[in-house]
This record gives sequence, C-alpha cells and structure tokens, in this order.
Amino acid sequence: MNISPIAFFRSPFTSKFGIPRQSGLASDLRGRIVFVPDYRHEEAVRGLEQFDYLWLIWEFSANAEGRGLTVRPPRLGGNERVGVFASRSPFRPNRLGLSCVRIDRVETGGAEGPIIHVLGADLMDGTPIYDIKPYVAYADSHPEARSGFVDAVAWKPLEVQFPDSLSHLFTPADLTALKQALSLDPRPSYHEDNTRIYGMPFGTYDVRFTVSNGVLTVVQVCKT
Repeated sequence: MNISPIAFFRSPFTSKFGIPRQSGLASDLRGRIVFVPDYRHEEAVRGLEQFDYLWLIWEFSANAEGRGLTVRPPRLGGNERVGVFASRSPFRPNRLGLSCVRIDRVETGGAEGPIIHVLGADLMDGTPIYDIKPYVAYADSHPEARSGFVDAVAWKPLEVQFPDSLSHLFTPADLTALKQALSLDPRPSYHEDNTRIYGMPFGTYDVRFTVSNGVLTVVQVCKT
C-alpha cells in the first residue's frame, strides 16, 4: 500500500526537542492542519464543526524507522525496557503516529483554506498527516481502562520560572502554551545535570533553561 500526505502540520516546534510526549498534555498549544491542494476544499471538512476532537494519523518524519523489539519509555526513567508494541515510542516499525487533538476552529476561505486550528497536538512543524478522523466519545472513550506501567509510575510536572524580563517576548497565549510544554520536562529522561543549559526552539526563538530540584528556570531567550 502506498500512502501520501493529505495535509501537513504547522507548529511552533521546529525540532523534536521539547515537543510534548503525548497529545493533550499541553492543552493550550496551538497548531494548524494545512491540506495539500487535492484536499483543499470545504467539502472535505463539511460537518467537522459538530465535533470537538480529531484523531490524526501521521508520520514521525524526523525519526529513523524503528527496528528494535523493545524500547525504553521516558516514563520509566529511560532505563527499563518494554516491548515496542507496549509503548508509545516514536521509533515505530512504520513511523506512524496517532494523536487526539481538540478542534479550536475551522477556517474557510483563503489561499490555503480550509485550515483546521487545533489545540494540544504533539506534532512537529512540517509533520505529514495521512488521515483525519473525528473522535466519537461512545466508541473512543474508555475511562475505566488500565494503562500498564503508566498507572504504576507517578509523574509530576516541573515548576516553571519564567522571568518577566523574558516573558514579554511572547503573546499571552504562546506564553501559556510554552510554559505547559516546559513543565513536561523536555530533557532526555537520563539527563540529571542541574548545571547544564538546554535550548528548545519555539517559534522564532530558542528558549534556554536549566532544571534543578523539580524547578525549570528559563535563563535566556534568543532570536533564531
């Protein structure tokens, strides 16, 4: 089977580093789904305004194809291995990703319309999207379901300290989304050096920070 992208994702994340590891964790993070010309027609999204969420089927385009049978989930500290099919590792045999995102609005008209504006996506800028399906609560929601090792390992977001002298560089909406993404700890799970300065691209800026004792401190914001 040959498949081709039906759309591409637009996001402030221009690299893999810092992207939320699951959709919905940075609930205010804004992104856009821009269709390729063959699907750039309002008929293709007719009725979509009646739904709140979408499933996106997309490609881990910045990753090598995964061949291993086991992976090391960040939730387990990056040391313990589980089967690749018992994880959501981005290193998949066919590099396919699945994400549930909230619909903000559907923009019609314009040279690129229709455009689907979404919230909470975990996709990098330029990610190819292969299919879009509406989220249907009666079939897709299973609140009683077990979640394996995710249930067994407690996770706590980082406290984010963002100086006023730097926060003014972002709009209030972008600042909220950026703080949410930073609180998820963008670092590789095996990094514990509290003196190291990390850089995370966000929009047209490189956000630099340190992490110590559960607190992430933004120390510099540079124009890229």
